[in-house]
Amino acid sequence: MDFLSRMIARLEAQKACLDHAAALITDLPGAVLEVGLGKGRTYDRLRTLFAQRAIYAFDREVHCAARLRPADDRLFVGDFRDSLRVAFEHLGRSAALAHVDLGTEDAARDRALADAVAPLLDRLVLPGGVVVSDRPMQVPGWRALPTPAQTEAFAYYLYRSASAG
Repeated sequence: MDFLSRMIARLEAQKACLDHAAALITDLPGAVLEVGLGKGRTYDRLRTLFAQRAIYAFDREVHCAARLRPADDRLFVGDFRDSLRVAFEHLGRSAALAHVDLGTEDAARDRALADAVAPLLDRLVLPGGVVVSDRPMQVPGWRALPTPAQTEAFAYYLYRSASAG
């Protein structure tokens, strides 16, 4: 698949999964986490879907346009392995949804990062909460959910947290 087609498939998969996840957590109050702010595209979608919820964003560095930048009190900058620990100290288990976009062109690096991030997210996501990710994650107590049809050209993953502690 050419680069443009891959990018389009990725964006379609992200939008479909975020829209689907929004429906899955309608009755679950809680914050929303954007792990991998990047250029702010999915963060902006989350602001549209969850205008009444607190949305916290995480990234190593901020590269998005100023209009897409979260307020400083809702932005965690640094390595995810550190910033997710700090977030737990401030937020506790309060997230109804986490969107995780860690993907790079380095599959081995992505796998290691996903393995490190998943248990940290588990501490933040409420029981019944949903994790949407561009990389597979394995956490005891998480159940894989079916993804929308738009993920056929670009793999995306949905999980429901059943963890209580």
